[in-house]
Order: sequence, then structure tokens, then C-alpha cells
Amino acid sequence: MTAMKNNYLEKVEKYLPTLLPSADCEEKNLILSMEYSLLAKGKRLRPTLLLAFCDLCGGDTQAAMPYACAIEMIHAYSLIHDDLPCMDDDDLRRGRPSNHIVFGEDIALLAGDALQSLAFEVMLNNAALEKTGVNGAKAAGVLSKACGAVGMVGGQVIDLETEGKSASLDTLTLMYSKKTGALIKAACVMGCILANADDALIKAAERYAENIGLAFQIVDDILDVTSTTEVLGKPVGSDKENEKVNYVTVLGLEKSRDIVNELTMKAVNELTVFDDNADFLKSMALDLAKRVY
Repeated sequence: MTAMKNNYLEKVEKYLPTLLPSADCEEKNLILSMEYSLLAKGKRLRPTLLLAFCDLCGGDTQAAMPYACAIEMIHAYSLIHDDLPCMDDDDLRRGRPSNHIVFGEDIALLAGDALQSLAFEVMLNNAALEKTGVNGAKAAGVLSKACGAVGMVGGQVIDLETEGKSASLDTLTLMYSKKTGALIKAACVMGCILANADDALIKAAERYAENIGLAFQIVDDILDVTSTTEVLGKPVGSDKENEKVNYVTVLGLEKSRDIVNELTMKAVNELTVFDDNADFLKSMALDLAKRVY
């Protein structure tokens, strides 16, 4: 399992830098700002999920690489914007100063915009579509919806508008499904689409993703209370500081842990449709849940 994970990670880490524009230009600071966040060491969860599902469904993972990297670009842009003073106002990300601390708010904002644009450029250029055809266009459409008003951006709006207010568990769950879960689900579905998987497999991938996506965010809620800035590489206690309601404040630590375990088992059960070939994705779900202990 570790070898497979490392294989996906190595491919992504090698491919990502080749997609960035040259910094030998007048807009050098913009390119360096994009590079700073995109190439920062991270879990690469979303591209790994995309490649794993593509592999599992018999697809060409090399042809899927632009799409795996594109979803990481969208994720990186969201982190840049999330850290801005007008959003969560966080000064630390992945163990380093946030993008706007290094490059200024103006360049950071534009770097996020440019990464979003670049994501669609790399998915929809002739070279990518020659290998993926209509499935590549479909995959790009899935990502477009997932990162927009009814997906990730919409989730961020709900997050902002519930600061300092009480929020029901249903509202929290909806927010998490959009802000965090939408990109995770997109990654899994895109991998299946790029492999030309049938509807039954795509639906199973969707349900797997919905469960691990919610579990992932609840784990973040738990770690915001139980971990340290040094371990996480980003500030802890930020939800309390920003007066945000989360699963831990509503249900407590133990119940939140129980829900993570329940969601993880549901995700694992969704993989049975893939017969005996989904051990890596099962391991991924279990490893994400283990972060709470």
C-alpha cells in the first residue's frame, strides 16, 4: 500500500512543476507566489484519490495526470484565499508563512485566481484532450461545478456567514459537504470518468467520497482541539478564535470520534463493488480516520 501511495505522490510531485509558467517574466512575483503554495509539501490527497480510482477502474493514470494536478491547483488556490485576512486570517500554512504573509495580500489573491485558471487550461488543452477525449471534458466539468457556487465556494460562504452564530448539525454537515467534501468527491468521480467507468462504479465512488469527505473535516475539527501548531503546520484553536461552531463544539470529542469511525466504515463498505482490488482506497480511508488518535 505504501509503495502504491508513494508512486502516486512521486508522479504528482514530478508533474506539478512542469505545468507552471516560467518565472522569467515581468509578472515574476505572481508565478513565484503560485509556485510557493502549489509546490509546498502536502498530503496530495485529492490527486491521489483521482489517480487511485482511475487505476482501479482500468484507466491510464499518465493521461489522468493533468486532471490530478488540476485538482491540486484548485485546492492550493482555495488555501491561499482561505488564509487571507478577509477570510480566516491565518498566518501559517503547511508549516510555513501563509502566501499573503510572503507576497502580500494583492499578489496572493491574484495567485489564487491564476491557479484556478491554470487548472482548467491544463485539463482542456489539446494535449490533454487528445488522450482523454470527451471523458476529459466531462471530468473538467465535474471539477468546475465542485469548486463553484454550489460547491467549495458556496461552502466557504456558509462558513463565513455562520461565524459567531449558532449553527445546526445539518448546516454544518451541508457546509462540510461543500467546502471540503466537494473537491474530494470530484477527485474520486473524475478518476472513474477518465477510466470510462460505468455508472454503478461512479455512484460507489461518490458515496465513498461523501463519507471520507465528511470524516476528514470532522477529524480537522478534532485536531483543532487536540493537536498542536507544530504537528499540523497550521494554527490550532482557530475555530474557537473565530467563533466558529463545529462538530466538537456541538457533539463533543468522543461522539465526534464515533461519527468518524462510522463514516469510515460506510466508505469502506462502498468499495465492495470493486471486488478485491480496492485495498489501497480502503487503507486510505482508515488512515485518514487514524489522525484523530
